[in-house]
Amino acid sequence: MLDTVSNRPDLPTEIARRRTFAIISHPDAGKTTLTEKFLLYGGAIQMAGQVRAKGEARRTRSDFMKMEQDRGISVSASAMSFDFRNFRFNLVDTPGHSDFSEDTYRTLTAVDAAVMVIDGAKGVESQTQKLFEVCRLRDLPILTFCNKMDRESRDTFDIIDEIQENLAIDVTPASWPIGVGRDFMGCYDMLRDRLELMDRADRNKVAESIEINGLDDPKLEQNVPAHLLAKLREEVEMARELLPALNPQAVLEGHMTPIWFGSAINSFGVKELMDGIGTYGPEPQPQKATPRQILPEETKVSGFVFKVQANMDPKHRDRVAFVRLASGHFNRGMKLTHVRSKKPMSITNPVLFLASDRELAEEAWAGDIIGIPNHGQLRIGDTLTEGEALKVTGIPSFAPELLQTVRAGDPLKSKHLEKALMQFAEEGAAKVFKPMIGSGFIVGVVGALQFEVLGSRIELEYGLPVRFEASQFTSARWVHGDKLAVDKLVNANKQHMAEDNDGDVVYLTRLQWDIDRIGRDYPDVTLSATKEMMV
Repeated sequence: MLDTVSNRPDLPTEIARRRTFAIISHPDAGKTTLTEKFLLYGGAIQMAGQVRAKGEARRTRSDFMKMEQDRGISVSASAMSFDFRNFRFNLVDTPGHSDFSEDTYRTLTAVDAAVMVIDGAKGVESQTQKLFEVCRLRDLPILTFCNKMDRESRDTFDIIDEIQENLAIDVTPASWPIGVGRDFMGCYDMLRDRLELMDRADRNKVAESIEINGLDDPKLEQNVPAHLLAKLREEVEMARELLPALNPQAVLEGHMTPIWFGSAINSFGVKELMDGIGTYGPEPQPQKATPRQILPEETKVSGFVFKVQANMDPKHRDRVAFVRLASGHFNRGMKLTHVRSKKPMSITNPVLFLASDRELAEEAWAGDIIGIPNHGQLRIGDTLTEGEALKVTGIPSFAPELLQTVRAGDPLKSKHLEKALMQFAEEGAAKVFKPMIGSGFIVGVVGALQFEVLGSRIELEYGLPVRFEASQFTSARWVHGDKLAVDKLVNANKQHMAEDNDGDVVYLTRLQWDIDRIGRDYPDVTLSATKEMMV
Protein backbone atom coordinates (compact mmCIF):
# COMPACT_ATOMS: atom_id res chain seq x y z
CA MET A 1 0.00 0.00 0.00
CA LEU A 2 1.00 3.63 -0.23
CA ASP A 3 2.46 5.01 2.98
CA THR A 4 -0.73 5.55 4.88
CA VAL A 5 -0.20 8.08 7.59
CA SER A 6 -1.89 6.97 10.81
CA ASN A 7 -3.11 10.47 11.66
CA ARG A 8 -5.10 10.88 8.46
CA PRO A 9 -8.71 11.83 9.25
CA ASP A 10 -11.44 9.22 8.80
CA LEU A 11 -12.94 9.23 5.32
CA PRO A 12 -16.38 10.81 4.82
CA THR A 13 -19.04 8.08 5.24
CA GLU A 14 -20.02 8.04 1.55
CA ILE A 15 -16.42 7.44 0.48
CA ALA A 16 -15.64 4.98 3.29
CA ARG A 17 -18.49 2.68 2.21
CA ARG A 18 -17.06 2.25 -1.29
CA ARG A 19 -15.16 -0.88 -2.31
CA THR A 20 -13.57 -0.75 -5.75
CA PHE A 21 -12.11 -4.06 -6.91
CA ALA A 22 -11.30 -6.12 -9.98
CA ILE A 23 -11.88 -9.81 -10.50
CA ILE A 24 -8.82 -11.59 -11.90
CA SER A 25 -8.35 -15.19 -12.97
CA HIS A 26 -7.24 -17.62 -15.66
CA PRO A 27 -9.82 -17.99 -18.48
CA ASP A 28 -12.61 -20.37 -17.55
CA ALA A 29 -12.13 -20.30 -13.78
CA GLY A 30 -15.65 -18.88 -13.56
CA LYS A 31 -14.95 -15.19 -13.25
CA THR A 32 -17.85 -13.90 -15.33
CA THR A 33 -20.27 -16.31 -13.59
CA LEU A 34 -19.11 -14.96 -10.23
CA THR A 35 -19.66 -11.40 -11.46
CA GLU A 36 -23.23 -12.32 -12.42
CA LYS A 37 -23.91 -13.69 -8.94
CA PHE A 38 -22.52 -10.53 -7.34
CA LEU A 39 -25.08 -8.58 -9.34
CA LEU A 40 -27.79 -11.05 -8.33
CA TYR A 41 -27.04 -10.52 -4.62
CA GLY A 42 -26.67 -6.80 -5.07
CA GLY A 43 -30.25 -6.89 -6.40
CA ALA A 44 -29.00 -5.55 -9.72
CA ILE A 45 -30.32 -8.42 -11.85
CA GLN A 46 -33.16 -10.80 -11.12
CA MET A 47 -31.74 -13.87 -12.81
CA ALA A 48 -28.08 -14.51 -13.49
CA GLY A 49 -27.20 -15.40 -17.09
CA GLN A 50 -24.87 -18.23 -17.95
CA VAL A 51 -21.82 -17.52 -20.02
CA ARG A 52 -22.69 -20.21 -22.55
CA ALA A 53 -25.93 -18.57 -23.57
CA LYS A 54 -29.19 -20.47 -23.91
CA GLY A 55 -31.14 -18.13 -26.12
CA GLU A 56 -31.44 -14.39 -25.67
CA ALA A 57 -32.90 -14.53 -22.15
CA ARG A 58 -29.75 -16.06 -20.69
CA ARG A 59 -27.09 -13.67 -21.93
CA THR A 60 -24.60 -12.64 -19.28
CA ARG A 61 -24.70 -8.97 -18.49
CA SER A 62 -21.01 -8.23 -18.24
CA ASP A 63 -20.09 -9.63 -21.69
CA PHE A 64 -21.84 -7.14 -23.95
CA MET A 65 -19.88 -7.22 -27.23
CA LYS A 66 -21.32 -9.46 -29.91
CA MET A 67 -18.05 -11.38 -30.13
CA GLU A 68 -18.00 -12.01 -26.36
CA GLN A 69 -21.50 -13.45 -26.47
CA ASP A 70 -20.69 -15.71 -29.43
CA ARG A 71 -17.51 -17.10 -27.91
CA GLY A 72 -18.36 -17.12 -24.22
CA ILE A 73 -15.21 -15.20 -23.22
CA SER A 74 -14.67 -11.66 -21.97
CA VAL A 75 -12.48 -9.55 -24.27
CA SER A 76 -13.01 -6.15 -22.72
CA ALA A 77 -13.03 -5.02 -19.11
CA SER A 78 -16.49 -3.92 -18.01
CA ALA A 79 -17.47 -1.90 -14.93
CA MET A 80 -20.46 -2.35 -12.69
CA SER A 81 -21.70 -0.44 -9.64
CA PHE A 82 -24.28 -1.76 -7.18
CA ASP A 83 -25.17 -1.67 -3.49
CA PHE A 84 -24.77 -4.61 -1.12
CA ARG A 85 -25.82 -4.21 2.54
CA ASN A 86 -24.45 -0.78 3.46
CA PHE A 87 -21.56 -0.92 0.97
CA ARG A 88 -21.30 0.44 -2.53
CA PHE A 89 -19.40 -2.03 -4.73
CA ASN A 90 -17.60 -0.88 -7.89
CA LEU A 91 -16.66 -4.07 -9.63
CA VAL A 92 -14.49 -4.33 -12.74
CA ASP A 93 -14.68 -7.63 -14.61
CA THR A 94 -11.44 -8.08 -16.56
CA PRO A 95 -10.70 -10.27 -19.58
CA GLY A 96 -9.14 -13.54 -18.43
CA HIS A 97 -7.75 -14.43 -21.85
CA SER A 98 -4.03 -13.68 -21.92
CA ASP A 99 -4.33 -12.04 -25.35
CA PHE A 100 -6.10 -9.15 -23.63
CA SER A 101 -3.82 -8.88 -20.62
CA GLU A 102 -2.91 -5.26 -21.34
CA ASP A 103 -6.51 -4.17 -20.74
CA THR A 104 -6.36 -6.06 -17.44
CA TYR A 105 -3.04 -4.50 -16.36
CA ARG A 106 -4.47 -1.04 -16.91
CA THR A 107 -7.67 -1.90 -15.06
CA LEU A 108 -5.62 -2.90 -12.01
CA THR A 109 -4.34 0.69 -11.79
CA ALA A 110 -7.91 1.85 -11.13
CA VAL A 111 -8.91 -0.48 -8.29
CA ASP A 112 -8.03 -0.77 -4.60
CA ALA A 113 -8.19 -4.56 -4.32
CA ALA A 114 -8.46 -7.71 -6.41
CA VAL A 115 -10.56 -10.84 -6.05
CA MET A 116 -8.60 -13.79 -7.41
CA VAL A 117 -10.74 -16.67 -8.69
CA ILE A 118 -9.13 -20.10 -8.76
CA ASP A 119 -10.54 -23.30 -10.24
CA GLY A 120 -10.68 -25.98 -7.53
CA ALA A 121 -9.47 -28.67 -9.94
CA LYS A 122 -6.67 -26.71 -11.64
CA GLY A 123 -5.27 -24.54 -8.84
CA VAL A 124 -2.99 -21.65 -9.75
CA GLU A 125 -2.70 -21.35 -13.56
CA SER A 126 -0.24 -19.35 -15.66
CA GLN A 127 -2.43 -16.32 -16.30
CA THR A 128 -3.39 -16.10 -12.62
CA GLN A 129 0.29 -15.99 -11.80
CA LYS A 130 0.98 -13.17 -14.28
CA LEU A 131 -1.89 -11.04 -13.00
CA PHE A 132 -0.93 -11.74 -9.44
CA GLU A 133 2.55 -10.31 -10.11
CA VAL A 134 0.96 -7.07 -11.29
CA CYS A 135 -1.09 -6.91 -8.06
CA ARG A 136 2.12 -7.52 -6.19
CA LEU A 137 3.86 -4.59 -7.95
CA ARG A 138 1.03 -2.37 -6.81
CA ASP A 139 0.74 -4.01 -3.33
CA LEU A 140 -2.95 -4.60 -3.97
CA PRO A 141 -4.85 -6.47 -1.25
CA ILE A 142 -6.10 -9.80 -2.60
CA LEU A 143 -9.09 -11.91 -1.58
CA THR A 144 -9.28 -15.42 -3.03
CA PHE A 145 -12.31 -17.43 -4.09
CA CYS A 146 -11.79 -21.12 -4.89
CA ASN A 147 -14.56 -21.95 -7.36
CA LYS A 148 -16.11 -25.13 -8.81
CA MET A 149 -15.99 -27.10 -5.55
CA ASP A 150 -19.09 -28.97 -6.75
CA ARG A 151 -16.93 -30.65 -9.41
CA GLU A 152 -14.06 -33.02 -8.76
CA SER A 153 -11.41 -30.83 -7.22
CA ARG A 154 -8.13 -31.18 -5.42
CA ASP A 155 -7.47 -31.57 -1.74
CA THR A 156 -8.09 -28.32 0.16
CA PHE A 157 -4.65 -28.30 1.80
CA ASP A 158 -3.01 -28.88 -1.62
CA ILE A 159 -4.78 -25.85 -3.08
CA ILE A 160 -3.74 -23.65 -0.15
CA ASP A 161 -0.12 -24.92 -0.33
CA GLU A 162 0.04 -24.21 -4.04
CA ILE A 163 -1.15 -20.62 -3.58
CA GLN A 164 1.36 -20.06 -0.78
CA GLU A 165 4.26 -21.50 -2.78
CA ASN A 166 3.54 -20.09 -6.24
CA LEU A 167 2.41 -16.68 -5.16
CA ALA A 168 4.49 -16.26 -1.98
CA ILE A 169 1.59 -14.96 0.09
CA ASP A 170 0.13 -16.20 3.39
CA VAL A 171 -3.25 -17.89 2.99
CA THR A 172 -5.85 -18.06 5.76
CA PRO A 173 -9.09 -20.03 5.27
CA ALA A 174 -12.26 -17.97 5.79
CA SER A 175 -14.41 -21.03 5.12
CA TRP A 176 -13.76 -24.76 4.83
CA PRO A 177 -15.47 -27.03 2.27
CA ILE A 178 -17.58 -29.99 3.43
CA GLY A 179 -17.14 -32.83 0.94
CA VAL A 180 -15.93 -32.36 -2.61
CA GLY A 181 -17.29 -32.97 -6.13
CA ARG A 182 -20.59 -34.85 -5.92
CA ASP A 183 -20.45 -34.95 -2.12
CA PHE A 184 -19.89 -31.20 -1.81
CA MET A 185 -22.71 -29.95 0.39
CA GLY A 186 -21.52 -26.62 1.70
CA CYS A 187 -18.95 -24.92 3.88
CA TYR A 188 -18.15 -24.33 7.50
CA ASP A 189 -17.72 -20.58 8.03
CA MET A 190 -14.51 -20.39 10.08
CA LEU A 191 -14.84 -16.69 10.86
CA ARG A 192 -18.34 -16.83 12.30
CA ASP A 193 -18.85 -20.50 13.27
CA ARG A 194 -21.77 -21.09 10.98
CA LEU A 195 -22.81 -23.89 8.71
CA GLU A 196 -23.59 -22.83 5.13
CA LEU A 197 -25.52 -25.43 3.14
CA MET A 198 -25.86 -25.45 -0.62
CA ASP A 199 -29.14 -25.99 -2.42
CA ARG A 200 -28.39 -27.85 -5.65
CA ALA A 201 -31.97 -27.68 -6.88
CA ASP A 202 -32.21 -23.96 -7.44
CA ARG A 203 -29.11 -22.24 -8.74
CA ASN A 204 -30.43 -18.76 -8.20
CA LYS A 205 -31.32 -19.32 -4.57
CA VAL A 206 -29.31 -17.88 -1.71
CA ALA A 207 -27.73 -20.66 0.38
CA GLU A 208 -29.22 -21.16 3.84
CA SER A 209 -27.02 -20.76 6.85
CA ILE A 210 -27.42 -22.45 10.22
CA GLU A 211 -26.11 -20.80 13.37
CA ILE A 212 -23.98 -23.31 15.30
CA ASN A 213 -21.71 -23.05 18.25
CA GLY A 214 -18.34 -24.54 17.31
CA LEU A 215 -17.62 -27.95 15.77
CA ASP A 216 -19.10 -29.91 18.67
CA ASP A 217 -22.60 -28.49 18.25
CA PRO A 218 -25.14 -31.39 17.96
CA LYS A 219 -26.90 -29.45 15.13
CA LEU A 220 -23.94 -30.39 12.91
CA GLU A 221 -24.81 -34.09 13.18
CA GLN A 222 -28.38 -33.41 12.06
CA ASN A 223 -27.20 -31.69 8.88
CA VAL A 224 -23.91 -33.32 7.88
CA PRO A 225 -23.42 -37.09 7.20
CA ALA A 226 -21.14 -38.75 9.77
CA HIS A 227 -18.22 -39.57 7.42
CA LEU A 228 -18.04 -35.98 6.11
CA LEU A 229 -18.37 -34.55 9.61
CA ALA A 230 -15.45 -36.56 10.99
CA LYS A 231 -13.28 -35.38 8.09
CA LEU A 232 -14.41 -31.77 8.57
CA ARG A 233 -13.56 -31.74 12.27
CA GLU A 234 -10.14 -33.20 11.64
CA GLU A 235 -9.31 -30.83 8.78
CA VAL A 236 -10.52 -27.68 10.53
CA GLU A 237 -8.45 -28.56 13.58
CA MET A 238 -5.36 -29.05 11.41
CA ALA A 239 -6.05 -25.85 9.51
CA ARG A 240 -6.35 -23.84 12.72
CA GLU A 241 -3.02 -25.17 13.94
CA LEU A 242 -1.06 -25.05 10.69
CA LEU A 243 -2.35 -21.95 8.94
CA PRO A 244 -2.10 -18.35 10.15
CA ALA A 245 -5.16 -16.68 11.67
CA LEU A 246 -6.79 -13.85 9.75
CA ASN A 247 -4.96 -10.57 10.30
CA PRO A 248 -6.95 -7.70 8.70
CA GLN A 249 -3.89 -5.41 8.59
CA ALA A 250 -1.78 -8.03 6.75
CA VAL A 251 -4.64 -8.40 4.23
CA LEU A 252 -4.70 -4.64 3.58
CA GLU A 253 -0.92 -4.60 3.09
CA GLY A 254 -1.18 -7.39 0.52
CA HIS A 255 0.81 -9.98 2.55
CA MET A 256 -2.09 -12.28 3.36
CA THR A 257 -5.12 -13.49 1.42
CA PRO A 258 -8.26 -14.96 2.99
CA ILE A 259 -9.73 -17.80 0.91
CA TRP A 260 -13.42 -18.72 0.55
CA PHE A 261 -14.59 -21.96 -1.08
CA GLY A 262 -17.75 -22.28 -3.10
CA SER A 263 -19.49 -22.82 -6.40
CA ALA A 264 -20.42 -19.64 -8.24
CA ILE A 265 -22.77 -21.37 -10.66
CA ASN A 266 -24.78 -22.73 -7.70
CA SER A 267 -24.69 -19.28 -6.05
CA PHE A 268 -22.80 -20.84 -3.18
CA GLY A 269 -20.12 -19.09 -1.13
CA VAL A 270 -20.65 -15.85 -3.04
CA LYS A 271 -22.49 -14.00 -0.29
CA GLU A 272 -19.76 -14.84 2.24
CA LEU A 273 -17.13 -13.57 -0.20
CA MET A 274 -19.08 -10.31 -0.63
CA ASP A 275 -19.31 -9.91 3.15
CA GLY A 276 -15.56 -10.47 3.22
CA ILE A 277 -14.92 -7.77 0.62
CA GLY A 278 -17.01 -5.36 2.68
CA THR A 279 -15.31 -6.23 5.96
CA TYR A 280 -11.68 -6.81 4.93
CA GLY A 281 -11.43 -4.95 1.61
CA PRO A 282 -9.79 -1.50 1.61
CA GLU A 283 -11.59 1.84 1.46
CA PRO A 284 -10.64 4.09 -1.49
CA GLN A 285 -6.87 4.61 -1.35
CA PRO A 286 -4.59 7.56 -2.19
CA GLN A 287 -3.47 7.70 -5.84
CA LYS A 288 0.12 8.20 -6.94
CA ALA A 289 0.49 11.34 -9.01
CA THR A 290 2.98 14.09 -9.80
CA PRO A 291 3.79 16.49 -8.21
CA ARG A 292 1.95 15.02 -5.14
CA GLN A 293 -0.29 12.10 -4.31
CA ILE A 294 -4.07 12.56 -4.32
CA LEU A 295 -5.97 11.70 -1.13
CA PRO A 296 -9.57 10.44 -1.42
CA GLU A 297 -10.88 12.77 1.32
CA GLU A 298 -9.79 15.96 -0.52
CA THR A 299 -12.82 18.13 -1.26
CA LYS A 300 -11.78 18.94 -4.83
CA VAL A 301 -12.67 16.41 -7.48
CA SER A 302 -9.99 14.62 -9.48
CA GLY A 303 -9.97 11.42 -11.51
CA PHE A 304 -8.10 9.62 -14.28
CA VAL A 305 -8.97 7.71 -17.44
CA PHE A 306 -7.89 4.06 -17.34
CA LYS A 307 -9.85 2.76 -20.30
CA VAL A 308 -11.59 4.06 -23.40
CA GLN A 309 -14.27 2.00 -25.10
CA ALA A 310 -15.28 3.05 -28.60
CA ASN A 311 -18.69 2.36 -30.14
CA MET A 312 -20.32 0.91 -27.03
CA ASP A 313 -23.48 2.08 -28.73
CA PRO A 314 -22.89 1.41 -32.48
CA LYS A 315 -25.78 3.72 -33.44
CA HIS A 316 -24.01 6.75 -32.02
CA ARG A 317 -20.32 6.17 -32.84
CA ASP A 318 -19.68 7.28 -29.29
CA ARG A 319 -16.66 6.71 -27.11
CA VAL A 320 -16.84 6.37 -23.40
CA ALA A 321 -13.86 7.13 -21.19
CA PHE A 322 -13.89 5.10 -17.98
CA VAL A 323 -12.80 7.45 -15.19
CA ARG A 324 -11.81 6.38 -11.69
CA LEU A 325 -12.52 9.23 -9.28
CA ALA A 326 -9.53 9.72 -7.00
CA SER A 327 -10.93 12.42 -4.71
CA GLY A 328 -13.92 14.58 -3.91
CA HIS A 329 -17.66 14.54 -4.51
CA PHE A 330 -18.59 14.87 -8.17
CA ASN A 331 -21.92 16.33 -9.34
CA ARG A 332 -23.35 16.15 -12.84
CA GLY A 333 -22.69 19.30 -14.86
CA MET A 334 -19.39 20.12 -13.12
CA LYS A 335 -16.59 21.77 -15.08
CA LEU A 336 -13.31 19.88 -14.79
CA THR A 337 -9.94 20.80 -16.28
CA HIS A 338 -8.49 18.35 -18.78
CA VAL A 339 -4.88 18.56 -17.58
CA ARG A 340 -3.19 17.49 -20.83
CA SER A 341 -4.88 20.13 -23.01
CA LYS A 342 -5.40 22.62 -20.10
CA LYS A 343 -8.99 23.10 -21.35
CA PRO A 344 -12.11 23.03 -19.17
CA MET A 345 -14.64 20.28 -19.94
CA SER A 346 -18.27 20.45 -18.89
CA ILE A 347 -19.36 16.99 -17.85
CA THR A 348 -23.07 17.04 -18.56
CA ASN A 349 -23.95 13.40 -19.14
CA PRO A 350 -21.68 11.15 -17.06
CA VAL A 351 -22.92 7.57 -16.76
CA LEU A 352 -22.82 4.78 -14.19
CA PHE A 353 -22.48 1.31 -15.61
CA LEU A 354 -24.09 -1.99 -15.26
CA ALA A 355 -22.01 -3.52 -18.08
CA SER A 356 -23.58 -2.08 -21.28
CA ASP A 357 -26.66 -0.68 -19.50
CA ARG A 358 -26.03 2.81 -18.28
CA GLU A 359 -27.87 5.40 -16.28
CA LEU A 360 -27.05 9.06 -15.82
CA ALA A 361 -24.86 9.63 -12.79
CA GLU A 362 -26.24 12.58 -10.83
CA GLU A 363 -23.34 12.31 -8.38
CA ALA A 364 -20.31 10.16 -7.63
CA TRP A 365 -17.66 9.97 -4.92
CA ALA A 366 -13.95 9.11 -4.72
CA GLY A 367 -13.60 5.40 -5.51
CA ASP A 368 -16.44 5.34 -8.04
CA ILE A 369 -16.01 4.58 -11.72
CA ILE A 370 -18.02 6.75 -14.10
CA GLY A 371 -18.16 6.89 -17.86
CA ILE A 372 -17.73 10.15 -19.72
CA PRO A 373 -18.98 10.08 -23.32
CA ASN A 374 -16.71 12.20 -25.53
CA HIS A 375 -15.56 12.56 -29.12
CA GLY A 376 -11.94 11.68 -28.74
CA GLN A 377 -10.71 14.35 -26.31
CA LEU A 378 -10.06 11.85 -23.51
CA ARG A 379 -7.33 9.23 -23.79
CA ILE A 380 -5.97 6.56 -21.49
CA GLY A 381 -3.80 8.15 -18.81
CA ASP A 382 -5.50 11.57 -18.89
CA THR A 383 -6.18 13.27 -15.55
CA LEU A 384 -9.19 15.50 -14.82
CA THR A 385 -9.06 17.94 -11.88
CA GLU A 386 -10.70 21.12 -10.59
CA GLY A 387 -7.90 23.24 -12.00
CA GLU A 388 -4.76 21.85 -10.32
CA ALA A 389 -2.11 20.46 -12.70
CA LEU A 390 -1.86 16.91 -11.35
CA LYS A 391 -0.97 13.84 -13.39
CA VAL A 392 -1.78 10.36 -12.16
CA THR A 393 1.22 8.11 -12.85
CA GLY A 394 1.83 4.44 -13.38
CA ILE A 395 -0.56 3.53 -16.20
CA PRO A 396 1.56 1.35 -18.49
CA SER A 397 1.55 0.78 -22.23
CA PHE A 398 3.42 -2.34 -23.38
CA ALA A 399 5.36 -3.00 -26.56
CA PRO A 400 3.34 -5.31 -28.84
CA GLU A 401 4.60 -8.84 -29.38
CA LEU A 402 2.93 -9.42 -32.76
CA LEU A 403 3.01 -7.05 -35.74
CA GLN A 404 1.04 -7.25 -39.00
CA THR A 405 0.38 -4.81 -41.81
CA VAL A 406 -3.24 -3.96 -42.47
CA ARG A 407 -4.93 -3.01 -45.74
CA ALA A 408 -8.52 -2.03 -46.56
CA GLY A 409 -10.35 -4.51 -48.79
CA ASP A 410 -11.34 -1.51 -50.92
CA PRO A 411 -8.26 0.64 -51.74
CA LEU A 412 -10.45 3.77 -52.07
CA LYS A 413 -11.36 3.54 -48.41
CA SER A 414 -7.89 3.87 -46.92
CA LYS A 415 -8.87 7.22 -45.33
CA HIS A 416 -11.72 5.48 -43.44
CA LEU A 417 -9.31 2.77 -42.35
CA GLU A 418 -6.94 5.37 -40.91
CA LYS A 419 -9.80 6.84 -38.87
CA ALA A 420 -10.88 3.43 -37.57
CA LEU A 421 -7.32 2.45 -36.62
CA MET A 422 -6.70 5.72 -34.77
CA GLN A 423 -9.90 5.18 -32.82
CA PHE A 424 -8.80 1.69 -31.72
CA ALA A 425 -5.30 2.93 -30.91
CA GLU A 426 -6.68 5.60 -28.58
CA GLU A 427 -8.94 3.00 -26.99
CA GLY A 428 -5.80 0.98 -26.24
CA ALA A 429 -7.08 -2.04 -28.20
CA ALA A 430 -3.96 -2.06 -30.41
CA LYS A 431 -0.85 -0.08 -31.24
CA VAL A 432 -0.87 1.54 -34.65
CA PHE A 433 2.42 2.50 -36.31
CA LYS A 434 2.85 4.62 -39.45
CA PRO A 435 6.16 3.62 -41.09
CA MET A 436 8.28 6.56 -42.31
CA ILE A 437 8.87 4.82 -45.65
CA GLY A 438 6.04 3.37 -47.71
CA SER A 439 2.29 3.56 -47.22
CA GLY A 440 -0.08 1.60 -45.05
CA PHE A 441 -0.12 0.93 -41.33
CA ILE A 442 1.41 -1.67 -39.06
CA VAL A 443 -0.77 -2.90 -36.23
CA GLY A 444 0.81 -4.33 -33.09
CA VAL A 445 -1.00 -6.43 -30.46
CA VAL A 446 -0.12 -8.53 -27.42
CA GLY A 447 -2.05 -11.66 -28.44
CA ALA A 448 -3.12 -13.17 -31.78
CA LEU A 449 -6.82 -13.21 -30.89
CA GLN A 450 -6.74 -9.40 -30.87
CA PHE A 451 -6.26 -9.31 -34.67
CA GLU A 452 -9.48 -11.28 -35.05
CA VAL A 453 -11.36 -9.00 -32.64
CA LEU A 454 -9.99 -5.93 -34.40
CA GLY A 455 -10.88 -7.21 -37.88
CA SER A 456 -14.42 -8.09 -36.88
CA ARG A 457 -14.95 -4.79 -35.03
CA ILE A 458 -13.68 -2.67 -37.95
CA GLU A 459 -16.07 -4.54 -40.23
CA LEU A 460 -19.05 -4.36 -37.83
CA GLU A 461 -18.57 -0.80 -36.62
CA TYR A 462 -17.24 0.86 -39.79
CA GLY A 463 -18.49 -1.48 -42.53
CA LEU A 464 -14.89 -1.89 -43.75
CA PRO A 465 -13.59 -5.36 -44.58
CA VAL A 466 -9.81 -5.41 -43.90
CA ARG A 467 -7.05 -7.95 -44.29
CA PHE A 468 -4.02 -8.44 -42.10
CA GLU A 469 -0.77 -9.60 -43.71
CA ALA A 470 2.50 -10.77 -42.23
CA SER A 471 5.01 -8.02 -41.56
CA GLN A 472 8.81 -8.31 -41.75
CA PHE A 473 9.00 -6.82 -38.24
CA THR A 474 8.52 -8.80 -35.04
CA SER A 475 8.49 -6.16 -32.32
CA ALA A 476 8.61 -2.42 -31.60
CA ARG A 477 10.53 -0.24 -29.16
CA TRP A 478 9.94 3.38 -28.15
CA VAL A 479 12.98 5.60 -28.74
CA HIS A 480 14.10 7.99 -25.98
CA GLY A 481 17.02 10.42 -25.94
CA ASP A 482 17.89 14.01 -26.80
CA LYS A 483 16.67 15.33 -30.13
CA LEU A 484 20.04 15.29 -31.93
CA ALA A 485 20.81 11.68 -30.99
CA VAL A 486 17.30 10.55 -31.99
CA ASP A 487 17.46 12.42 -35.33
CA LYS A 488 20.80 10.79 -36.10
CA LEU A 489 19.30 7.34 -35.45
CA VAL A 490 16.19 8.11 -37.51
CA ASN A 491 18.10 9.41 -40.54
CA ALA A 492 20.40 6.38 -40.67
CA ASN A 493 17.66 3.76 -40.15
CA LYS A 494 14.64 5.12 -42.04
CA GLN A 495 13.42 1.67 -43.11
CA HIS A 496 13.02 0.66 -39.44
CA MET A 497 11.39 3.86 -38.19
CA ALA A 498 7.73 4.59 -37.54
CA GLU A 499 5.55 6.84 -35.43
CA ASP A 500 2.83 5.64 -33.06
CA ASN A 501 -0.62 7.26 -32.82
CA ASP A 502 0.69 9.86 -30.34
CA GLY A 503 3.44 10.86 -32.77
CA ASP A 504 6.22 9.26 -30.69
CA VAL A 505 9.20 7.76 -32.52
CA VAL A 506 9.27 3.96 -32.66
CA TYR A 507 12.00 1.60 -33.84
CA LEU A 508 10.63 -1.56 -35.51
CA THR A 509 12.85 -4.61 -35.05
CA ARG A 510 13.18 -7.93 -36.84
CA LEU A 511 15.62 -9.69 -34.50
CA GLN A 512 17.15 -9.18 -31.09
CA TRP A 513 20.32 -8.36 -33.07
CA ASP A 514 18.72 -5.10 -34.29
CA ILE A 515 18.19 -3.99 -30.69
CA ASP A 516 21.74 -4.93 -29.68
CA ARG A 517 23.16 -3.07 -32.69
CA ILE A 518 21.33 0.15 -31.78
CA GLY A 519 22.57 -0.17 -28.20
CA ARG A 520 26.13 -0.51 -29.52
CA ASP A 521 26.10 2.15 -32.25
CA TYR A 522 23.93 4.77 -30.53
CA PRO A 523 24.85 4.82 -26.83
CA ASP A 524 22.95 8.11 -26.26
CA VAL A 525 19.60 6.59 -27.28
CA THR A 526 17.53 4.16 -25.20
CA LEU A 527 14.95 1.74 -26.60
CA SER A 528 12.15 0.93 -24.21
CA ALA A 529 9.48 -1.80 -24.20
CA THR A 530 6.97 0.20 -22.16
CA LYS A 531 5.76 3.74 -22.22
CA GLU A 532 3.75 5.65 -19.61
CA MET A 533 0.34 6.55 -20.95
CA MET A 534 0.94 10.26 -20.53
CA VAL A 535 1.54 13.08 -22.90
